[in-house]
Amino acid sequence: MVYEKYESSDFEKLIEVGKQSYTVLKEVGSHIKPGVRLVDIAKEVEAQLKEKNLTCSFPVNISANDNAAHYTPSFNDPRVFSDGDVVKLDIGGRSADYLSDLAITVDLSGEHGKLVEASEKALENAISIVKAGRKVSEIGKEINSTYAKYGINPIKNLGGHGIAKGELHAEPFIPNFDNDDDTELEEGDFIAIETFATEGEGYVIEGDYVQIFSMVREGQLRDAEHRKIMDFISKNYSTYPFAMRWLTEEFGSEFKVKSALNEMASKGMIDAYPVLVERSKGIVAQTEKSMIVERDSCTVTTE
Repeated sequence: MVYEKYESSDFEKLIEVGKQSYTVLKEVGSHIKPGVRLVDIAKEVEAQLKEKNLTCSFPVNISANDNAAHYTPSFNDPRVFSDGDVVKLDIGGRSADYLSDLAITVDLSGEHGKLVEASEKALENAISIVKAGRKVSEIGKEINSTYAKYGINPIKNLGGHGIAKGELHAEPFIPNFDNDDDTELEEGDFIAIETFATEGEGYVIEGDYVQIFSMVREGQLRDAEHRKIMDFISKNYSTYPFAMRWLTEEFGSEFKVKSALNEMASKGMIDAYPVLVERSKGIVAQTEKSMIVERDSCTVTTE
C-alpha cells in the first residue's frame, strides 16, 4: 500500500496537534480514579480535544489490566475503575489529516510500578536512538534490553508504527524486540513508538468485545436507515476508526446502529477492531509518543 508521507511544511502543524493532545492526555489521565466511569473519561477526552479544535484520530482506548488495547466504552457502559486496575489511556488528536498518537499507563493498584516504569524507560531509551538510517529492529532491541533489566517481557505482536496523511497505522512496524527487520527509518518519517510491557508471556489475542470499526468502502445497503448511518460514517470519519457509541449518540438507537454495522460487515464494507487481550492474562503497561525522524535524532511532537 502506498502512503502519502508528510512534508517538512507539515511539521509545524504536527507539533501543534501533538502538544495539544499531550495536554489533554495529562489532564484527563489525572482524573482516572477508582469509582470513575470509563465512559466519562472517554467523553472528557473528546470534549477537551474539541475545545482545542481537534477531533479524535481514533476512539479513546481505555484498556485495563490484561486488556492491552482497543477497549473503548459502549454507549451505556457501566464499568468503573477499581483500585486494582492498571489502566492504559491511549488517545489521538486530529486536525484534518494532521494526527497524533500517544498513551500513558495509570497504576491504580500501586503494585505494578516496576512494570509501568519499564514501559516508560523503554520508550525513553528508544527515542534516544531514533534517527535517519536506524533499523526498526535496533529500536526493538533497545526496548527489549530495557525490559530485561526489569525482568519484564515485551508484547511481541504489538508495537509502534509509521503515521501518514489520512493513515494512522502506516509502515513501518516498530517492534518491542529485535525481530531482524532491516527496514531503516528515513529523515522526515513521522512515527509512533509504543512500548508494550507485560508480566505475562508476551502475546495478545483477540477478545469478544468489539466497539471500534473503520470503513473500508461504501456500498449498496437495503435499508434506508442503514444508508443514513453509512453516509454519516463516510462524511464524518472517512476511513478513520470510529466508535459504535458515537453512532448511537447520533442516531439514538443502539439496535439500529448494530443492525447497520452487521450489514456493512457482511458486505466487507467495514473492519472491526476487537479488544486485544494478553494471552496468559498478564498485566500490560503501555507508553507511547509520536515523533518526526531527523538526520541525527528526532523531534517528539507529543510532549
